[in-house]
Amino acid sequence: MKFIILGCGSSMGVPRSDGYFGKCNPKNKKNYRSRCSALIKTKSETALIDTSPDLRQQLLVNRITNIDKVFYSHKHADQTHGINDLRVFFIKNKKTIPVYVDQETHKYLFQTFKYCFVNNSKEYPATLKLNSIHKNLFVKEGNKKIMIKPIKVQHGNIKSICYIIDKKLAYISDVSYIEKKNFKYFNNLKYLILDCLWLKNHPSHLNLEKSLELIKLFKPKKAILTNLHSDLDYDNLNKKLPKNVIPAYDGLTVDL
Repeated sequence: MKFIILGCGSSMGVPRSDGYFGKCNPKNKKNYRSRCSALIKTKSETALIDTSPDLRQQLLVNRITNIDKVFYSHKHADQTHGINDLRVFFIKNKKTIPVYVDQETHKYLFQTFKYCFVNNSKEYPATLKLNSIHKNLFVKEGNKKIMIKPIKVQHGNIKSICYIIDKKLAYISDVSYIEKKNFKYFNNLKYLILDCLWLKNHPSHLNLEKSLELIKLFKPKKAILTNLHSDLDYDNLNKKLPKNVIPAYDGLTVDL
């Protein structure tokens, strides 16, 4: 099983659409960051986490030719507005794609992208099926079911969902606070992929200091910082990090 970080940039990406790189060196390819999406790929299924506005290019670059299901972290545009790019997999497989969401994201997606979920006509049928998250989720690998545990975390004034895959990897792309009662789920991880927007404080995201505090607390074998703003140059950030922590980059792949 592989976990692929399709995009690791903050809401405007790096560079921004006006070409602004901020403090990032444009000569380093690892500073080219599309918006956050990730992929769980087994021998049997391919599950997507979030549909960033850059999804089409992410799938092409990583040669992803099928999507079996989608897990959403939250309702914000930088995690949802690539949803139309899922339509091709409905056409290819001739069946609706299951989409798993919390209550707020369910409401937002249905109101904003209603055409994806209802039969509009014979020529434009529903391509996706909304499913509410109430318990653990799964992906298939051969005859096995691999558990995906959803944990709600705070993301500013809304909730976001962290996904813990097979008790080995936690993906927390957007978070400002994790309740102490959930700390037990983050112990003994092989990988912790964690929000780290920039150096200063932010009401909806962790900054570098807070990210490193959680990493020190949870003690994963390896931590990867994601949702990186243009303030954070890859090489400069990497020099500041402990040995078991690295910045993410688009296409970074780990084996589970």
